[in-house]
Amino acid sequence: MKATITVLPGDGIGVEVTNQAMHVLSRISTQYGHDFTFHEALIGGIAIDKTGTSLPDETLAIAEQSDAILLGAVGGPKWSDPTAPVRPEQGLLKIRKHFELFANLRPVRAYPALSQHTPLRSELLENVDILFVRELTGGAYFGPRQEQGDGDSAYDTMLYSVPEVARVAHVAFRAAQGRRKQLTSVDKANVLASMRLWRRTVSEVHEDYGDVALDHVLVDACTMYLMTRPASFDVVLAENMFGDIITDEASVLAGSLGMLPSASIGAEKFGLYEPVHGSAPDIAGQGKANPTGTLLSAAMLLRYSLGLEAEAMALEQAVEAALASGARTADIAPRGGGFISTEEFTQTVIGAL
Repeated sequence: MKATITVLPGDGIGVEVTNQAMHVLSRISTQYGHDFTFHEALIGGIAIDKTGTSLPDETLAIAEQSDAILLGAVGGPKWSDPTAPVRPEQGLLKIRKHFELFANLRPVRAYPALSQHTPLRSELLENVDILFVRELTGGAYFGPRQEQGDGDSAYDTMLYSVPEVARVAHVAFRAAQGRRKQLTSVDKANVLASMRLWRRTVSEVHEDYGDVALDHVLVDACTMYLMTRPASFDVVLAENMFGDIITDEASVLAGSLGMLPSASIGAEKFGLYEPVHGSAPDIAGQGKANPTGTLLSAAMLLRYSLGLEAEAMALEQAVEAALASGARTADIAPRGGGFISTEEFTQTVIGAL
């Protein structure tokens, strides 16, 4: 098949990891007889420096002509002032909203070989395989707000509608049907009105999925359960801010933020794929970045936007084979042991393909 992929390297290690993902996708393209074309564009801090905005119109125009977006990471100390009128993170929010990418899928698996890098006992990590579904275009990140200005107050509004909650709930229930048929919905219904709407709506959508077991968990309890019984979760559904927080917490189950991929999808096949980690400016340009999260994000791109399940599975299995062979980047290397570079790890994955 022919496919056009917009690549947004962004800032810091985003440039390195997206470059390696393009190498792997090119290999898959050749190996399976596809024709992938890549177009790079600006987003984040580098876009601010070059254009004055974190998401230039040219980037959106390029992305609109593609089948999917592969994103690296944005931000860094140079643009870290939270009061600045233009910030790298604004580009992420804008591109999600522009393409109506309302559901963020974040799979988290625990790898036995990396158990020493987690704060949990190894027995707690057995059979940990969770899919987080995070609502991505609503809640406090997008609701009405007021900056402090010259006054002494500011506010953000956690605002949700029934249709917003229902559409992401359908995504989560369908995902659960293809897994272990168990869905946990996370909210704060004991305090927040918007979360009572969330709980009621998820319960109503559940009526269409009688084969899936549903339970509701308060977000504070969920944070505890993720550390004490993570293997009990299958699919976890959460609103935007809560999902942001608990998925970062869950990263410790995999041993490193560098291991985690994500997919932001909407009603159509078009999606945005990015690792969960940040731009890590302290190691940028040193060949120390872990490309695993980006490579697995590329696998999700193959699966969800291009419909290439065999190719997606081949890439995921190649990453697992690389880890099983002992290939380690700096963040997942044995304590006191050696590690290989970003490029060397990628070449190990390509060899496994």
